[in-house]
Amino acid sequence: MEIESISSAEIEHRESDGIEVLRIASQHPIPDPDDWLDENIKRNVIFTTVDAALNWARKTSLWPVTAFTACCTFEFIGASSSRFDIARFGMEVLRASPRQADLLVCAGTLTWKMAPQIKRLYDQMAEPKWTIAMGACAISGGIFHDSYSVVPGYNHIVPIDVYIPGCPPRPETLLAGIEKLRRKIEKESISKPR
Repeated sequence: MEIESISSAEIEHRESDGIEVLRIASQHPIPDPDDWLDENIKRNVIFTTVDAALNWARKTSLWPVTAFTACCTFEFIGASSSRFDIARFGMEVLRASPRQADLLVCAGTLTWKMAPQIKRLYDQMAEPKWTIAMGACAISGGIFHDSYSVVPGYNHIVPIDVYIPGCPPRPETLLAGIEKLRRKIEKESISKPR
């Protein structure tokens, strides 16, 4: 087998031709192989505010503790059933301790003897916290409003965010009240104290 002898000038000429062909073919940059990444980021990055993100989390996972002293309890139980399903609001588990809750649902006639316990429940809840007054007794004392032993509404003891009228209010009304509270939470800001 014969080995071809090539002069160094010939090697330089071939190398120069190869470089020239590569230079002509490389006038435009090769597309970045990571372009798909930029497109994926553009499709999956969401811009929002801290308020919007926090309020979304707060409104979709309300953790209730109840203060039921009378008959409205049964309507709340009805709202918890599969027909009305308050679980869609993240409220399926009633908290055993006010320290784990952020929503106090007040219903029924409140007597002055029971009022300190309701105040204590509210005070033990972590911030931010909200309160719903459910039914005529919770709103104004109901038919017992003129009794010496009845508090004329839970709003004399704790601040109320949403009032749900009725004696007792139907589960649909309770759901409408919960939705009003959710809309109220959406508008809150961490920069402005409640």
